[in-house]
Amino acid sequence: MPLLPVSLSQQRMHLRIQPRQAAVLALSALAVLSVAACSGQYPNSTFDPTTEFNRESTSLWNTLLLWGTIVFVIVEAILIYTIWKYRRRPGVTEPANEKMLHGNTTLEITWTILPALILAIIAVPTVRAIFRTQAPAPETALKVDVIGHQWWWEFRYPDYGFTTANELYLPIGRAVNFSLRTVDVIHAFWIPQLGGKRDLVSTRTNYLWFTPDSADHTVYNGSCNEYCGASHANMRFRVFTVPNDEFERWAAHQMQPAAVQAPAPAATGTTAATGAAAPATATPNQQSTAAQPRPPSVAAPPVQQATAYQFPRERVPAHAVPNTPVPPGLTFPEGLVGDVERGRAKYSTSACIACHKINGNPMSVGVTGPDLTHVGSRLTIGSGLFPNDARHMALWIKNARKMKPLQFSSMPTLGKGEFDPISKTVISQGGLTDQEIADIVAYLQALK
Repeated sequence: MPLLPVSLSQQRMHLRIQPRQAAVLALSALAVLSVAACSGQYPNSTFDPTTEFNRESTSLWNTLLLWGTIVFVIVEAILIYTIWKYRRRPGVTEPANEKMLHGNTTLEITWTILPALILAIIAVPTVRAIFRTQAPAPETALKVDVIGHQWWWEFRYPDYGFTTANELYLPIGRAVNFSLRTVDVIHAFWIPQLGGKRDLVSTRTNYLWFTPDSADHTVYNGSCNEYCGASHANMRFRVFTVPNDEFERWAAHQMQPAAVQAPAPAATGTTAATGAAAPATATPNQQSTAAQPRPPSVAAPPVQQATAYQFPRERVPAHAVPNTPVPPGLTFPEGLVGDVERGRAKYSTSACIACHKINGNPMSVGVTGPDLTHVGSRLTIGSGLFPNDARHMALWIKNARKMKPLQFSSMPTLGKGEFDPISKTVISQGGLTDQEIADIVAYLQALK
């Protein structure tokens, strides 16, 4: 029997959703959204009550959300009532009341005055929050100068006289006053779990202060939140909140010049990553013959004072551990052992000294790049993109512009034979060999 064609009106009847079905779908969608909103961890939430700044912001948010919800419910209720009451009815072509066509003066005045009153009520906590968060910092606040670069962060502690990069230590319970400026384009300093976002502009110095009084002994993520160029998304940093005594120990050590211990005999040298014995007579190009491959390593342990403090790696939460993958095609010989003294000599005569400063190395006085005085004690490199270990540092020195996508900064490609993705050339004259890179890594990793 041939199938009869179905008219368009019949198709619409079959596809029509009944009110009960619509209600079930709406409730199901609402349930899914509610479950999604209440699940999981949010390490970059701005609603953590870790500072007075965040508590003030959260209080204002809750006030605005409350009043906004009340207005929404009232308006939607009136809208639904109006749609239902004045819906089209069979046999009715003209409205029963002329006011429905020409307006209602009383209603119009009412819905003009009510929003004005609500805005006035909202303005009070808003202005109060502005004055509280813009008030001058306490006189006893720790001063930190924040300087934005394309694309990394410089942190100066003027009260102590030292500078770090991409890692910020803050004492718990003490107010911190940030002085914010940029050396190039507009950036925005933001630590979501601690304080509000504040712009860095070239024409003035902005300020932001808060007290991590409820912050635990932990690590927070920070980032730039104002588009600042091609590598904006890779401009990150870490914040370590620690008790005041640990902060003072850390600061006291950071104030000291970099120093490394004389290399130990090669027969007893160990690799930094595995602790396996290094070859007793390693030549500059010798490869490891161990069963397990090893990354480039230092030839001797660095000098560390007994009171020096570094945030323990095992206490870094998962959300603050870098997991950026190494780009394909970029490799470094595993097991290549570096020598601290050779690395010091090579670094001190290389292009590195034109950009970086190492307090204690009279040849390294550059100011363009990050201060490397105690770079070996930092937990990350590359603006927080990679862990600070021998392998990643070697790859970074070899080809930073490939390691950090869209890296247009002044950090050049240094590995001999490497293709520079910006200049579109292969590095030949002046490039560093793998052994020279391993030596420099050994030296830098020893700068604890």
